[in-house]
Amino acid sequence: MSLRNPKSPKRSPPGRTTSAPRRGSAASSSSPIVKQLQEIEAATGDGTLEFGRGKTLRVTSLDKVYFPALGTTKGDLMRYYATMAPAILPAIKDRPLVLKRYPDGVEGPSFFQQNAGDAVPEHVRTARVTTESGQLADRIVGGDLLTLLYTVQIGTIAVHAWQARISRPEIADTSTIDLDPGEDVSFAEVVALAMKIRDILAAFKLRAGVKTSGSSGLHIVLPLPPGTTFVESSELATAIAGRVAEQHPKRATVERSIKNRPAGTIYVDAQQNAEGKSVVAAYSVRARSKATVSAPIAWTDLRPGLRLEQFTIETMPVRFRRIGDIWSAAMKRRNSRRALDALLGGL
Repeated sequence: MSLRNPKSPKRSPPGRTTSAPRRGSAASSSSPIVKQLQEIEAATGDGTLEFGRGKTLRVTSLDKVYFPALGTTKGDLMRYYATMAPAILPAIKDRPLVLKRYPDGVEGPSFFQQNAGDAVPEHVRTARVTTESGQLADRIVGGDLLTLLYTVQIGTIAVHAWQARISRPEIADTSTIDLDPGEDVSFAEVVALAMKIRDILAAFKLRAGVKTSGSSGLHIVLPLPPGTTFVESSELATAIAGRVAEQHPKRATVERSIKNRPAGTIYVDAQQNAEGKSVVAAYSVRARSKATVSAPIAWTDLRPGLRLEQFTIETMPVRFRRIGDIWSAAMKRRNSRRALDALLGGL
């Protein structure tokens, strides 16, 4: 299946050739799949990836520009995910995926795809799940590189995943708070509010990982005790959001309506913690003009000079080689039931 729009011909940015990887880019990886992608893009843009053991995936239009401001192609995006597979695959392992497809890149039309569809190639992983409406549906499930690259092949840029795994879809293993700033709020102010939330968590001996959203804010993610329900996960995030809004009313709000939010505030969003809801995965590229990434960071990285543009499809592989997978480390040690109960009882 070709994703190329005949009305939108292939474009190559001035001074760039697809055969030569840029310094620090995903194309510089030694992965066999990365090399195959590079060779296919440098030839015709269409070809078949060989994963071994008889597993293949047809890819097309790798030379199509997906991020015009950068000249970044669909092939670059695939090479990024292939390079970052050791980090992103554990983050989405066994999780149903929600796709937002951009078949003509970030400046073209987009649409959501929840179900797997009828034309899923062999070896792409799917599973039957119960949806929010109580219906059974086949969903694409994360965890292997072929499946991940298939989602990119059909135009997906950002990887959104459930906060539960298919083995126990009714059990939440993370709870996410999304700090979403208004247009009149600087990122430095988002960073400052994140540190206030960290203080609240520390008072109850709770741990959380933090990552950029890749869009405009930050995600604070708490690894949950085994057996935590989505009701409990939602109550936890809602309680934390309410507490920070109460303590810092000039900076934080829990008002969902954009038009009703006070000027200069950051929306502390706790609404993505229900069964079937999805959150953008750590290390995922976002559909933004600068190809920013939802980047895991250390709490000590939260400083006034931190910028979202530091973390992109170009810089993230270099950062990963330097510091490793800090997200898996942050999520590995779950919070205790006692700490959750203490917070919920004390708020």
